[in-house]
Amino acid sequence: MHVLLIPKWYPGPRDPQLGDFIRKQALALARHTPVSVLAVQADPGATAPMSITSGTVDGLWELRATYRASTLPLAPLRKAVNLWRHLRTASHALRHLERERPAVDRVLAYILVRPALVALRLRRRGIPFVLAEQSSEYLDGTYAGKGPLFHALVRAISRRAHAFIAVSPHLGAALVRHGLCAEATVVPNTIPGLERPLPPAGTPGHFLMVADLVDRIKNVSGVLRALAKARKEDHALQLAVIGDGPDRAHLEALSRTLGLTDQVRFLGRLPNSAVLDHMARAFAVVVNSRVETFSVVTGEALAQGRPVIATRCGGPEAFITPMNGLLIPVDDDTALAEAMIRLTREADRYRPDAIRAGVNDRYGPDAVGRTLLHALQHAR
Repeated sequence: MHVLLIPKWYPGPRDPQLGDFIRKQALALARHTPVSVLAVQADPGATAPMSITSGTVDGLWELRATYRASTLPLAPLRKAVNLWRHLRTASHALRHLERERPAVDRVLAYILVRPALVALRLRRRGIPFVLAEQSSEYLDGTYAGKGPLFHALVRAISRRAHAFIAVSPHLGAALVRHGLCAEATVVPNTIPGLERPLPPAGTPGHFLMVADLVDRIKNVSGVLRALAKARKEDHALQLAVIGDGPDRAHLEALSRTLGLTDQVRFLGRLPNSAVLDHMARAFAVVVNSRVETFSVVTGEALAQGRPVIATRCGGPEAFITPMNGLLIPVDDDTALAEAMIRLTREADRYRPDAIRAGVNDRYGPDAVGRTLLHALQHAR
C-alpha cells in the first residue's frame, strides 16, 4: 500500500524542528509500507514564485513544494492569497508526484485545514484519506474561540475523511467533543533515543527542561519560581533549559530577578542528538506545560531512564506512573517545588532500567509504524 503523507508542519531549512515528530511517524510507517511525503510550505523570502524538489532522505521519499508567501498588510486578503498559492502549488506538486511515484492507495493528511483540502482533491479520484491530528488548539480553547463559519468548514471536511487519528486519548476525546468525528484511533508519536545505551542515573537535583520558550503554553516561568522556592530547602538544585522562542529574554531576566543566575543555564535550541545527550547527564526532566497533546519530551526522558515531573496537561498522563515520575496540577508552583524536593530526596527509587522498560513496546518506531499502518488499512 503506497501512502501519501501530507503534513501541515514539516522540518525544512527555515525551521528544522517544525513537525519533526510527524516526520518520525512517516519514517516509522515507511518501515512497513511505501511512503511518499508532500510538504507544501510558504516562504516570504523566496526568490521564485514556486519551487518543487524531490529526493530520498533517510530512506523516505520527500516532495518539497515551496511558494512565495504574500506579505500584504490586510490579514484577510493575505490569508486568501496564500491559500490560493498553497493549493496551486500543491496541484503542481501532485503532477510531479504522479510522474515520479507509484499510484497512491491512501492519503494521510496531518493537521487541518490545508492538507485536508489537498487530500479532498485526491478523494475525488477514489483515494481514501485519513485525517491525523496533533494540534493542541482543540485542548487550549483556540479552536473553540474560532467562528461558526470556520467550525462548519472543519466539520464538513472531517465528514469526508475515512478515519480519524489522534496522537493521544486526551486529544481524541477532544476531537469527539468538538464534533469532528465519532471516534479517533490513537497512534502515538515515536520516542527517539531507545537505541542508545542506557546511561547511569544522573546527579540528584540536576533538572532539565526542554521546551519552546513560549511561556503561556510551556510555563517556564513557573519552573523558575518553583526552583527558587525549592532551593530554600535544598541549595544543590539547579536547572538547564534547552529551547528558544519569543520569551527567552523575559525568562532570562526573571532568572536573574529570582537570584538564579548561577543555578539556571539557558542552552538555546539544540539538535535532537544533543538534547538526548543532555538528558543522559541530567537527573530528571520537568514538563510544566499548560497543555500537551502528547509530550515527546516526556517520552524521550523516560527512554533515557530519567524520571519526569509533569503537569496533568493531557499528554504526560499516558506515560507517568509512580515508577517513573510524579504528576502535579497545572499552574501550581508550590506543587512543582515540592515535587522537585521529593524526587531529589527519593532519587534511589527511580532506576534507569525500570524507567526505560516498556517504552519501546509502545513507542518504538516498529510499534508505532505497525499501529499507523493498521489504522490506514482499516480506513474504508
